[in-house]
Amino acid sequence: MEPDARDRYLAECLGVIKLARVAPGCLDFALSADPIEPGRINVYEHWESQADLERFRGSGPDDDTSAQILDAQVAEHHIA
Repeated sequence: MEPDARDRYLAECLGVIKLARVAPGCLDFALSADPIEPGRINVYEHWESQADLERFRGSGPDDDTSAQILDAQVAEHHIA
């Protein structure tokens, strides 16, 4: 993400955060500005199940959102 667009992007994501937090199976959902890298946003999601996550995700971000993402790394942790 371009550093000068980060705060605006986070503000635009408030609706998504609110929707996620009331979605079935969502235990926590947060987006935050990284304190060291000016163009980085940290995403934290905690779901009851993979099915709940996939139901919320659907087909993923829209084209406008995807265009702003310059790089992404995803790490999933499954607890048995």
